[in-house]
Amino acid sequence: MEKGLVSMGTVLRWILVAVLVGHGLIHLLGVAKGFGWASVPQLKGPIEARTGVLWLLAAALVLTTAVLIAFGAPTWWWSVAATGAVVSQVAIGTSWSDAKMGTIINVLLALVAAYGFLSVGPTSFHAAWDEQATQALADADAAPSVLAEEDLVGLPDPLAHYIRRSGAVGKPRVTSLHADFRGRIRSGPDAAWMPFTGKQVNTFGERPERLFLMDATRSGLPVTVLHVYAEATATMRAKVLSLVTVVDASGAEMDRGETVTVFNELVLLAPGAIVDAPVRWTSVDANRVRGVLTLGAQTVSAELTFDAAGDLVDFVSEDRLRASEDGKSFLRQTWATPLSGYRNSDGRRLLTTGEGRWQDPEGWFTYIELEFDEIRYNIPADALS
Repeated sequence: MEKGLVSMGTVLRWILVAVLVGHGLIHLLGVAKGFGWASVPQLKGPIEARTGVLWLLAAALVLTTAVLIAFGAPTWWWSVAATGAVVSQVAIGTSWSDAKMGTIINVLLALVAAYGFLSVGPTSFHAAWDEQATQALADADAAPSVLAEEDLVGLPDPLAHYIRRSGAVGKPRVTSLHADFRGRIRSGPDAAWMPFTGKQVNTFGERPERLFLMDATRSGLPVTVLHVYAEATATMRAKVLSLVTVVDASGAEMDRGETVTVFNELVLLAPGAIVDAPVRWTSVDANRVRGVLTLGAQTVSAELTFDAAGDLVDFVSEDRLRASEDGKSFLRQTWATPLSGYRNSDGRRLLTTGEGRWQDPEGWFTYIELEFDEIRYNIPADALS
């Protein structure tokens, strides 16, 4: 089902591209007639050379919009689409009796431009993420010291071995990361899976930040989710079609749950930042350790399990709170993130796949499956653009 939804979005995008390409090429008929390049029987009324320029500009704008949508539109693509809709309609107005059907496509183009403004324009979650993530990276230490073997003294053996195995020793301490990911998520054991892609920026130390942006698909409609954790407080907001707010969560319970997530991503994604985090570690046995993290008013704990090779294979906490679908209520349930894949890249061992599980009265169920496409450490703020 989730693959079908992803394909549906791709198919709709390419249908739109095809429609816009056809619309743009039709404008070239007005150009040909305006400049006297060819006889165009479809356009019966006269078209002067200066009007031909208008048709040419409309064609260029509409075709440019099609290309931007097809090959990864920048955040300002909606402005090209909106301008193209206006210029095209003005051109159509000069030959209304012959070209009026093109108005239908221009209405579609205007709606697409409006959605583009809402989804990636200056008031969007994407714009908010860009601004806050850029600032967070700018505030992070850009030249951290190198993590040395002696920095691991006092840590439980399984944790110290995990940090060594990650490739963090001998490299600069991790003060920030940027990750791109994809996967699927659902609200309950019987709910439909929603495919998603996303990105996040985390910074580490005494005052960590977490900025998480996810674009999902639910029943064929786009849903954008923005998590922000800063100054030990958290918010979670979600919008359908980048217009209708369906989740707006904050408060002490949200703060506590997100503190557990920050702890989780510290040990899963950034082993090189563990030694500088405000965590108290104790051994449980040869393969398990317990950590207690304090940030602001929140103190949370988790148990980490490592396999015989030293990879982290599970993170379990009793302190994360499960939010309702609307984010207005929270329920304490055991939370775990079993991990199933790693890869070696540039001397580091990086997590590739994992999942999130809740333990409800019926037992464990998986609510999210994640695959990390890229994880980068200590990147400059301008690397996001």
